[in-house]
Amino acid sequence: MARPYRGVWPVVPTIFTETGDLDLEGQRRVIDCMVDQGSDGLCILANYSEQFLLSDEEREILARVCIEHAADRIPVIVAASHYSTRIVSERCRRAAELGASMMMLMPPYHGAGLKGTEDQTRGQFARAAEAGLPIMVQDAPLSGVELSVPFLVRLANEIREVAYFKIETAQAAAKLRALIRVGGEAIEGPFDGEEAITLLADLDAGATGTMPSALVPDLLRPIVEAHRDDRRQEAAEAYARVLPLINFENRQCGLRACKAVMQAGGVIRSDHVRAPLAPLPPEVRAGLMELAAPLDPVALRWGR
Repeated sequence: MARPYRGVWPVVPTIFTETGDLDLEGQRRVIDCMVDQGSDGLCILANYSEQFLLSDEEREILARVCIEHAADRIPVIVAASHYSTRIVSERCRRAAELGASMMMLMPPYHGAGLKGTEDQTRGQFARAAEAGLPIMVQDAPLSGVELSVPFLVRLANEIREVAYFKIETAQAAAKLRALIRVGGEAIEGPFDGEEAITLLADLDAGATGTMPSALVPDLLRPIVEAHRDDRRQEAAEAYARVLPLINFENRQCGLRACKAVMQAGGVIRSDHVRAPLAPLPPEVRAGLMELAAPLDPVALRWGR
């Protein structure tokens, strides 16, 4: 896929066995399923991939397996955030060696007490750029770091590789609109995030891509394409149909939703999540399936 990258780039879940070990066969099946869903690209090792529950060795294994299995079929973004600039630099270099298409980074942070300043964040991103890959800035509340529009534009203007922006803050549409207006051509890829729960507003604001979970990328792609082709009413109607499921995922399930649906659809054997995360309660799982089944997403029937 040629730049500028756009469209639907879902986050790949990390698949475990019932005992919590990596399930690499299941991981490859998930990649195949997400390609068959019509995804424009994939993101691995992100927060919705349970990256905070993975060892360094497991990160290396997953990066290699996912990028190699995606091969030339679909581009892959590797999330590489860490408080340590040295570790971020090493992760970016290794991802480039494995054939990644882009890196995704949050600003440096470690809990509430250690938050990178603008100069520290710029320095870390400059080091990451030495790997030679385009960089997507993940602007999410999880970091607790305020990334102002002027600062994001400064990053784009001063570091050529910083060209993509995943905006997941409150009032994301307003921030996207301001970012595009102030940044101009330096903003190559303004992206929506947070499971696409504000997708239509963000597309109206100028977003050219979205990074949702792996739950229903096949149902989100027609919305993005219809909006791109100025068929906004069609996009709005399609979005209204899928929004209750997205809302349920975002508010009730989190990263467990796509695994539950993929298990029900025969894509994976287990929807295990690592402690301290807890499995979905039966009543929440039932509510998820009640909303998903009428929409007939690919993941719910891919492996049957």
